[in-house]
Amino acid sequence: MDRTVSLPSQPDKTTTVTLVENSCAPGGLELVSSYQTNRAGDPMDLVALAAQVQTGNDFVKANACNKLTVIADQIRYLQEQARKVLEDAKRDADLHGAACNIVKKPGNIYYLYQRPSGQKYFSIISPKDWGSNCPHQFVQGFKLQHDMSWTPLDEVEKRDAELAIMDKLLSQQTALPSNTEPNFKGLSG
Repeated sequence: MDRTVSLPSQPDKTTTVTLVENSCAPGGLELVSSYQTNRAGDPMDLVALAAQVQTGNDFVKANACNKLTVIADQIRYLQEQARKVLEDAKRDADLHGAACNIVKKPGNIYYLYQRPSGQKYFSIISPKDWGSNCPHQFVQGFKLQHDMSWTPLDEVEKRDAELAIMDKLLSQQTALPSNTEPNFKGLSG
């Protein structure tokens, strides 16, 4: 049985309270006094029930909004990661297409220069090695990684540290734990 109640704190808003259905013979058994078991009771009880239903609805909505906010943040993060992956892939493809008269080997540093004609080329000679006799405009230095991606020189130290951590994880075989239970080791005092 549904009853619609207006809350004193929100007179313009109504809340529907669902009460248990009335039955004078629940489960086939006749009650001594169906009036005592089926009466609506104090009208303030309905207001309290309506307030409780409204509070529950408000919390459900707030929790759903909080979870959706977290998901939206994750989507934005993933979109940013996808954008970076695409930019890096384009840069790497462009760098692999740059002119070079030597066989490029992973792990080595290469320096990108640009001729007045606009042609970009790789050299193993750094601007420091050239000194004041550098024949063309220096663009940027890169390290060729073992996965054939390029890392700008100013990011090599950070990238090498990340790779060292991954190598350590793989050598300790802790990357994939054998159990599926959460690991809170080190978090409890």
